[in-house]
Amino acid sequence: MHAEKRSANLRIVQEEQNQVKEWKTERYDTLPEEAVRIREEVFVQEQGFEQEFDGTDDRAVHLVMYVGGEPAAVCRYYWSSEKSAHVIGRVAVRKPFRGSGLGAGLLREAETQILADGGTQAWLSAQLRAEEFYEKQGYRAEGEVFLDEYCPHVWMKKILR
Repeated sequence: MHAEKRSANLRIVQEEQNQVKEWKTERYDTLPEEAVRIREEVFVQEQGFEQEFDGTDDRAVHLVMYVGGEPAAVCRYYWSSEKSAHVIGRVAVRKPFRGSGLGAGLLREAETQILADGGTQAWLSAQLRAEEFYEKQGYRAEGEVFLDEYCPHVWMKKILR
């Protein structure tokens, strides 16, 4: 599988003891190998999900965040006719990079690209254990808790403009 890269962005993540960490986000029209590896590491190996990849991957935009040239985080977004909005999903940050602000930065990048694509709101299906993280990013729970592979999730929504 060879993914076509569409664009790149550079952002400053944080400063720690005068050390600036930078990230670069690449946008792909097809599922890149880096995203496959990160999602397998986080969702399959760490969390035990069995049905990680689906047909949505074929129509989604995939974002991969690199730190020092190393793939560190990933997400995808796509148009949902069911929600009449864009849906962000499969947000995953590799263990060595957690707690550094990459997850929030990746969400902001996805939201920026959704706005550029003409979107006005974003939805996501959050694992309940991550609900507080998404609330801090401006998302609000909508509806009842449901199970996805025996893991409790809730739909969350954010108005982007």
